[in-house]
Amino acid sequence: MTKPTIGFIGIGLMGHGLAKNIREAGYPLNITAFRKREAVDDLVGRGAVELDTVKAVAEASDIIHLCVTGSTEVEALMRGPDGIIANLKPGAIVVDCSTSDPVSTLVLAGEVEAAGGHMADAPLGRTPKEAWDGTVDAMVGASPEVFARINPVIETWAGVIVHLGDVGLGHKMKLINNFIAMGYGALYSEALAIARKSGLTTEQFDSVIRPGRLSNGFYETFMKWSLEGDENAHRFAIANAHKDMRYLANLSVSVSAVNPVQSVVKNAFAAMDAAGEGDRYVPMLADFIARTNGLEE
Repeated sequence: MTKPTIGFIGIGLMGHGLAKNIREAGYPLNITAFRKREAVDDLVGRGAVELDTVKAVAEASDIIHLCVTGSTEVEALMRGPDGIIANLKPGAIVVDCSTSDPVSTLVLAGEVEAAGGHMADAPLGRTPKEAWDGTVDAMVGASPEVFARINPVIETWAGVIVHLGDVGLGHKMKLINNFIAMGYGALYSEALAIARKSGLTTEQFDSVIRPGRLSNGFYETFMKWSLEGDENAHRFAIANAHKDMRYLANLSVSVSAVNPVQSVVKNAFAAMDAAGEGDRYVPMLADFIARTNGLEE
């Protein structure tokens, strides 16, 4: 059976690994340069075909993966005369692996259907390391028929695949997942600042939390910055965390949910982003909270 041709747009920290695994599984792969030239060159060396435009990728692909920052970027790629929707092959599927606003996703899904295609959301859990290894988590929103078509492709880059139901549910679950994660980040940062102001060291704090019930995988990578200065252990930008929490706030409004804790978590990242530190990684929130408490980093 001939494998479908895959298009991939957004070959960044996560997308490079996903695209690499798709290609290594033997799928024909069309890509276009988005930001990182090095990733494009690597994938071409593995047999991917580089095309000049998003339009060309849409015209030549059966299943198109998007892995960009968020809904602003997704909407720009999808709409317009040179965008994906206007140039979609009949019956083609767009799989949005970005962490997007589900309110936007559902609108786009309707536009894709009207153009004769299908849309699914498959946002990711875990880090670039797992993306490269093909073991990320995938939270998928798609009709049963669409899921059956895209699942073999997702299996090339995901270790855990959860089909949650119809399109949009993947992005909703991803934002809730990130709320819990960023909630941990805000909580650990504030607790660590209070501990230090109280005369406890970072190492003493860790010596109690790490072996106890309050530790988890997020804690282990988060603390590598404060303990070891390892900036690559948890590569997720403050600006992206803030963006995700804005999206969740928008989702909360759309479903009339009360979200007082989420508002506080959002504002922790909003403050650091507004201070011009959006490019720093989430574990560095501990530094920002420390400074607001008059502590040295």
